[in-house]
Amino acid sequence: MTDSPVLRLDGAAFTHPGGGGISELDLSIAPGQAVALIGPNGAGKSTLLNGLLGLVPLTAGTVHYEQQATDASSAPTTQNHAARGMIGFLPQSAELDPDFPISLEQVVMQGRYRRLGFLRWPGRADREAVRRALDTVGLTELAKRRFGELSGGQRQRGLLARALASDPRLLLLDEPFNGLDQQNRDALIATLQELKGRGVAVLVSTHDLDLAKVVCDAVVLVNRTQLAFGPVDDVLTLGNVQECFDGVEVELDEHTLVVPGHEGH
Repeated sequence: MTDSPVLRLDGAAFTHPGGGGISELDLSIAPGQAVALIGPNGAGKSTLLNGLLGLVPLTAGTVHYEQQATDASSAPTTQNHAARGMIGFLPQSAELDPDFPISLEQVVMQGRYRRLGFLRWPGRADREAVRRALDTVGLTELAKRRFGELSGGQRQRGLLARALASDPRLLLLDEPFNGLDQQNRDALIATLQELKGRGVAVLVSTHDLDLAKVVCDAVVLVNRTQLAFGPVDDVLTLGNVQECFDGVEVELDEHTLVVPGHEGH
């Protein structure tokens, strides 16, 4: 496994056209490494994830996707192209009508559409990629089940399978553990550990600091700018977290840091 980063940000900033965003980002993620993205509500976490997907403009600095670099002077289409094909994304919520007659297998096949384009039907390689993705998240036996009939946790794992169907080298997760019961939480943790073992790089937005310690190798703390980045034990200190969650009560004992639950933005 190479130590060359899958993703590196050098002084990067992502800014919405109407204003607001996140800046001063300096971090890197190596193959097989998971980084927790932690910050209060409105800190810019989702802006960063959408920026990496090319959905929010890069307005300063440089983003390196493996050996391909893009900077603020690059056209938006160039920024989008740099990320295309190497990133899988699990959004915080998906706009899928639970009453729509679509199977879990068909939802996961959506993850292949970037490779298929508009004029090609799924082939053997696409079906095999879907099968592998479902197997990875432990839902193979439910492939033909209507997506809306699955439990909330199963749907979340199914959406992760959709992200994995494109065989990403970088996986972006936006609050993936929100609302999961313990069984689905454990299944998702096991899946992330397996993906790391395969060399997939992971950036996961979460407010669950215990989860960060279990799954992640490093943490980036943000609140409109980057406040700290480094190994979990070095960054998740009471002082750093209190600075990040300014005005929010933070509890610390020898095992646990606790902050109130929230939705990331």
